[in-house]
Amino acid sequence: MSIFASEAERQDFFPVARHQIFLGHGGVTALPRCAADAMIAHVHASCQNHQEFGEVLRDIDACRALCARTIGADKSEIALLGPTSLGLSLFANGLKWEAGDELVCYQDDYPSNVYPWTALREKGVVVRFVQPDRPGHITIADVENALTERTKLVALASCHFLTGWRIDINAIGQMLHARGILFSVDGIQTIGAFPTPVEHVDFLSADAHKWMLGPMAIGIVYVAKRNFAICQPTLLGAWNVRSPNFLTQPDLSFPETAQRYEPGVLNATGMYGMHASLKMLEEVGAETVSRLILDVRDYLEAGLTQLGFEFLSPPASEPMRSGILTARHEKVQGAELFLALEKNRITASLRMERNSGEWLRFSPHFYNTRAEMDRVLEVLSAAL
Repeated sequence: MSIFASEAERQDFFPVARHQIFLGHGGVTALPRCAADAMIAHVHASCQNHQEFGEVLRDIDACRALCARTIGADKSEIALLGPTSLGLSLFANGLKWEAGDELVCYQDDYPSNVYPWTALREKGVVVRFVQPDRPGHITIADVENALTERTKLVALASCHFLTGWRIDINAIGQMLHARGILFSVDGIQTIGAFPTPVEHVDFLSADAHKWMLGPMAIGIVYVAKRNFAICQPTLLGAWNVRSPNFLTQPDLSFPETAQRYEPGVLNATGMYGMHASLKMLEEVGAETVSRLILDVRDYLEAGLTQLGFEFLSPPASEPMRSGILTARHEKVQGAELFLALEKNRITASLRMERNSGEWLRFSPHFYNTRAEMDRVLEVLSAAL
C-alpha cells in the first residue's frame, strides 16, 4: 500500500529512505524533502534581506491557520513555540495555584509532561498520579479514580511515548469539563499521525519533530480562548507585550490572541519547515496517513509475533493503538538487537520501561513500506 507512483518517487519525497529504513518517528524524525527545501529557501532569502522581511509575517499567519486546522482550533488560539516542554511549562506556571490545589498526571509519562507539574509541589500543589493497569494504557475510569474535589487540572499525553496506547481525548475532556476541571494535553505523539481534537481540551503543546515530520524547536501551542484570562504569559518581551513604537508602557497589556505567549522573535526557519510538512500531510489526508501507518505497524507486529517477540504495545485488534510498536525477545537482549538493526541501516529506538527493562520501539510513518518491514524481520531473524 503506497500513495507514491514508484519507489523512486517515495525516495525523492523522503531522501532518508534511499540509504536506510527509518522507524524512529516517535523520537526525532528525518525531514522530508519539502521541509528541508522550505527551510533552505528561507535561509537563502535571509542572505538577500533581513530574516523577518515582510513575507515572513504573512507566512507566520498562514502557518498558524494550518496548525489550527490540524487540531480543529481557531488560529487565534495558536502560538508557534517549541519544544513541547516550553508550552507545558507555560501552562503550569501561567495558572494561579493555591496551596491544597490538586492536579493529576502520569508518573511514567515522558519526563517533559511530568516535571512541569511535579515542580508545582513547591507552591503547595498536591500531585496525584493516574494508575493504569498496564503501562501507558490510561482509560477514562483510571482518570476518574484519581480525581478529588480539589482537582484543578489533569495533564496527560495523547499517546504514551513507550507503549503506544492512545487516550480518548474527547471522552476524557468531556468528563473533566463536566466537573469543572482543566485538561492539558501533550500531543507530540499523535499530531501528524492521528486525529488530535481540542474541542474538549484547554491546553495543548506539541513540537514538530516527531509525527508532524518537521524540524526541532518549533511546534504548536494551543490555549483555548476561554483560558487566556486564567493562563497568564510568564515569558515577556516586545512581541507579546504591547509596546507601541517599541516604547515600554507602565502596564502589561497583551494581544487578544495566543501571540500573548510568544515573547520574542519566532523560529522562522523552523516555522517554514513545519508548515511544509503539515501541508504535505494535509494534502495526503489525515485518514490516509493514519491508515497507512497502522498498515505497516500491524504488518510488522504480525511478523514479530511469528519470530516469538512479546509486546508492550496494544495488539492490532485494539482501536486505540498508534504507530508505536514496542517489542522484545526473551532469547536476545534489546541492545544486541538494536545494534544488529543499526549495522543494517535500520533506525529504531532502544527504550527502558521502569519495571521490565529494555524494549525495542518501532515507529513507522505513512511512507514506510511492507517491503521495509520484511527487511527488518529478516535482520532480526538472523540476529536471533
